[in-house]
Amino acid sequence: MTQQTKYQLGVLAFGSLIDNPGQEISEIEIDRIKCETPFKIEFARTSSTRGNAPTLIPVDQGGRFVNAVIIILRDDVTIEAAKSILWRRERHIKNRIETYTHTDNPTPNTVVVKSRDNFMDVQTVLYTSIGSNINQTLTGELLADFAISSIMTEAGQEEKDGLRYLLSAKRNNIVTELSADYESQILAKTNTTTLEQAIEQLDRKRMMYSPTSLTE
Repeated sequence: MTQQTKYQLGVLAFGSLIDNPGQEISEIEIDRIKCETPFKIEFARTSSTRGNAPTLIPVDQGGRFVNAVIIILRDDVTIEAAKSILWRRERHIKNRIETYTHTDNPTPNTVVVKSRDNFMDVQTVLYTSIGSNINQTLTGELLADFAISSIMTEAGQEEKDGLRYLLSAKRNNIVTELSADYESQILAKTNTTTLEQAIEQLDRKRMMYSPTSLTE
């Protein structure tokens, strides 16, 4: 019997990393494995680079195990190098000289790179963890309000808003505890029947106003 291939190193992608891993990760990617996250995920953090849109993070309460992808890296990439590459991607850092330093006492805004051993036939799987910064009780309506607000900012113009983030997650079959209600609330608030229609409508609305008027 042929022994099953066991990869050495991978990165767990359960959000935008699936479709947009960034140049550094793309340069060392050799394969992908579909899987389910070994921990629960929810839209539990807003991202300033996305106009304060909700993004997916690991959570201790609520959430669901969701579909994910392990991005397999080349065998010559070390764990420490991969941690820095993943950290830079999450922090939007272009300078490859900057490296990741682990801390056991992270703040809610600290990107921590963690690992799982021997997961899905991969020796070491890295993933990022960051705390929630939403103080209100998470509901579909709250997430929808964040997302709609985000698309009316520069993030919408750059196509980095919450509606597009949610649509990308949906297309990757990522379903959390709140995602169905989150989508329904967006459609109700925009009087549309699909996320694509909601995006088109809000894009048009954003373009009717100047950046100054949007912040007034």
